[in-house]
Amino acid sequence: MTEPRLKTEIRVGAHLRRIEAAGAFATIARRGDPDAGAVAVKVYIGARRARLFIQSRDLDGAAVWREPFEGDCEEEKIDAFLAKETSVDPDLWIVEIEDREGRAFLD
Repeated sequence: MTEPRLKTEIRVGAHLRRIEAAGAFATIARRGDPDAGAVAVKVYIGARRARLFIQSRDLDGAAVWREPFEGDCEEEKIDAFLAKETSVDPDLWIVEIEDREGRAFLD
């Protein structure tokens, strides 16, 4: 039996509140399925550089975060990757963060 999961909409809302409480700026760039959509977090570092984190599940069903690119890269490359991902997964949520320290505020 799998353990119950929070709706994506609730998790993303809590993530935004945590980010704003820490003094950073965040926005939902794309809303996916409110119940079970995956989440992508783009962290803008500055000078057109960013990092990307994609939520997925491990073999036991636990949520894990992966980075499709090593560290930071060009923002355009991340945007192109996200455009491709959303064409495959229309339920994907995209959260964009601007933080001077480059924090993603992930669990």
